[in-house]
Amino acid sequence: MKEFWIYTALRVGLFVGAFCIVFGVWFLVADSVNVLIVLIIAFLVSGFASYVILERQRSALAVKVEERAGRITEKYEEMRSKEDED
Repeated sequence: MKEFWIYTALRVGLFVGAFCIVFGVWFLVADSVNVLIVLIIAFLVSGFASYVILERQRSALAVKVEERAGRITEKYEEMRSKEDED
């Protein structure tokens, strides 16, 4: 679960950073700021940045999820084999 929280915190941090940058640039260029468009642009920028920057954390999370799924599958198969014996 640690990998999940690290990855999630980094994604949120990237989004907040992208939002601040986009908002700041928009504020300097234009008189009024359309927050909805800033949110959409920040979402797209942070999504692309996380895809490129957070590859290692995403891989670590995928490994943990795969290990956990394997353990659950093993337990399920063990319970099924015990059921078949009875």
